[in-house]
Amino acid sequence: RTLEKCRPLEALGAVVARSYREAAEGSDVVMSIVGHPEDVEQVYLGGEGVLEVLREGAVIVDMTTSTPRLAEKLHEAARKKRVFSLDAPVSGGDVGAREARLSIMAGGDKEAFVAVSPLFEVLGNQLTFCGGPGTGQHTKMTNQILIATNMIGVVEALLYARRMGLDVEKTLAAVSTGAAGSWSLSNYAPRILKGDFEPGFFVEHFVKDMQIALTEARHANLALPGLALAHQLYMSVMALGFGKKGIQALQLALDNMNNLRDKS
Repeated sequence: RTLEKCRPLEALGAVVARSYREAAEGSDVVMSIVGHPEDVEQVYLGGEGVLEVLREGAVIVDMTTSTPRLAEKLHEAARKKRVFSLDAPVSGGDVGAREARLSIMAGGDKEAFVAVSPLFEVLGNQLTFCGGPGTGQHTKMTNQILIATNMIGVVEALLYARRMGLDVEKTLAAVSTGAAGSWSLSNYAPRILKGDFEPGFFVEHFVKDMQIALTEARHANLALPGLALAHQLYMSVMALGFGKKGIQALQLALDNMNNLRDKS
């Protein structure tokens, strides 16, 4: 949404529009992935919102991790314009995006899902239609809950192995192919060991996702203490000034708690 960020794509042949509406005019499908729910509202429903210029039968696909309630609101606004709507957040991180191996979880109009599946197949290799509007976002919240608590385990395991004087790489090789193995362990632990905390997915966006999940859980009278703990730990990462780092930067917060930062 920033012209400066468009320059590398423009150099590769992309056509850069001056506004959301200009980009959407005449389009059959509009796909978006932005930072926060308020950004989604601005793109679709604001003064320059694209819903105002879409033709009947067009499809909007919001791939932002956002709130299920906003997905339902967008679906209703689109329906009134006779436009189809999908909430289709993704998982797979920067590696999945680069290698077109994203998992795409979509809610909304089944007809629209079928129609845009060829586009999804360019981006990912796991396409799931989850149900009505908002179900894609609820599915993504399930995904984020799993990652949040898993990341605590990854970081604490690395801390333990280091403190006990183990060869950490050898230890990871021993445990990663058994029941303790996970995507987070395989993808984030090697980065942590290299001191690579650059973002594939920003801490600040992960905190936003966890807050959405906690809010939805509260509305459902559901206690999720593990997620609440993960949220607080990631808030400590933010407090240390690492909001723009990748989610593996949880290691930095736990190192700090254990007075290990200078030794990590």
